[in-house]
Amino acid sequence: MRTLHHLALSAKSRKIRIVLGEKRLEAHLKAEQIWDRRPEFLALNPAGEVPVLVEDDGTTIAHATAISEYLEEMHPSPALMPPDPAGRAEVRRLVSWFDEKFEAEVTDLLVGEKVMKRFLGRGEPSSEAIRAGMSNISIHLDYIGWLAERRSWLAGEVFSLADITAAAHLSCVDYLGDVPWDRNPEARTWYARVKSRPSFRPLLADHITGLQPPKHYADLDF
Repeated sequence: MRTLHHLALSAKSRKIRIVLGEKRLEAHLKAEQIWDRRPEFLALNPAGEVPVLVEDDGTTIAHATAISEYLEEMHPSPALMPPDPAGRAEVRRLVSWFDEKFEAEVTDLLVGEKVMKRFLGRGEPSSEAIRAGMSNISIHLDYIGWLAERRSWLAGEVFSLADITAAAHLSCVDYLGDVPWDRNPEARTWYARVKSRPSFRPLLADHITGLQPPKHYADLDF
């Protein structure tokens, strides 16, 4: 069986877990404590980052973008990219928005400071960074709501990798209870739709030792 090296609160790992679920592909989940820098794991990905997918035949793909594109090409149905070039371009734009801009302005400042910094031995959380993350997430939530109000899904008329990427990042922040859902009803309704998909539900069962999620985290009618 294929193996996915991941971390429970890694948004990009969660993205690949959802992609696997949407495509109904089984995978063994191997939690990789990247701060240990295991030689065996570094041999798979010298960058020392998750996610990393290892196929039954030993084929190894590192980095969330490479993995998601690989899975889309190897298992094209159900499609997570639109058939037209303009549609695919919009999905890629939004994937980049959330994997780069949202990650830098929100995920890293909240999950990174509150959780990962401790495991990586990088000192105490920065209250200034956390305040910035809380301010930034409101802006991003409004953008998600703006998109959701005008489209069936974030990138257009069909569910796509853009929705998966955005929801993966939000799910990590939501595990900490840091998403101000009351701010934007459209964003909340969109997230509830993604949250209700079978591919998403294994994420709602995640529990990190010593860090319990808020009660609404696993509630489909939050």
